[in-house]
Amino acid sequence: MAKKKKMIKSYKNPDFLNSSDARPLRILSEFIEPLSRFKENGISSTVVFFGSARIKSRNEAKEELKKLADITEKNPTQANEESLSLSRLHLRLSKYYEDAVELSRLITGWSLESGNGKQNCYICSGGGPGIMEAANKGAHLAKGKSIGLNISLPMEQDPNPFISDELIMEFHYFFMRKYWFAYMAKALIIFPGGFGTLDELMELLTLIQTRKILKPLPILIFGQDYWKEIIDFEAMSRWGTISQEDLNLFQFVNSPEEAFNILKSHLEGNC
Repeated sequence: MAKKKKMIKSYKNPDFLNSSDARPLRILSEFIEPLSRFKENGISSTVVFFGSARIKSRNEAKEELKKLADITEKNPTQANEESLSLSRLHLRLSKYYEDAVELSRLITGWSLESGNGKQNCYICSGGGPGIMEAANKGAHLAKGKSIGLNISLPMEQDPNPFISDELIMEFHYFFMRKYWFAYMAKALIIFPGGFGTLDELMELLTLIQTRKILKPLPILIFGQDYWKEIIDFEAMSRWGTISQEDLNLFQFVNSPEEAFNILKSHLEGNC
């Protein structure tokens, strides 16, 4: 009889590993591999920044506005006027990018100073552009390390350039990425954002409200002008869909200094 061909081991078989049957292994990998990386780097405490991927830096927003203003002046069509209006909004929102950079810089600088050069608290973002980039950039400016939990999307989201190389992580499953946002978090800072930011905020508020998260976890909602227009939390309380006490699960802040002063005493006792 002919000698049988030796089969590839199942854990080296890409067809099996990418099959629906192996989905539990892929999910487990997104738990174990980040855990191993965090242990290797001695990381157990994070401050998590959430916010829109679409918010630009002030310089980028100014350059975009100048280009569109020149185009519109030469060719004042309705489409160009609409683009110009959107660009003005981008410039207005760029304040939050710069605020995120500064707050991240303050937190990272404090962490390095209080640890005598050893970082005991790490900025963690979703790894992409916008507010995520701003958070990692602030840590970089303070000469600290930071984490980026990137997610694979149909419209590819590349990791921003300010994440520490050894702390760039790539996720397929949103729920595993969310687990790592929550697990080591000592504080959450919610900058203006869209569906994704709302999803992350509401899930974590629900986990705290239902006491699935028991650790002290301050939630700072940054930018009262934006958020009070987007969500009327007080109305939810008036309608009885949340309790009055639930409004104490978070607080609004409007400047990096205000946010840092609130967080500092909490981080001193928990990082």
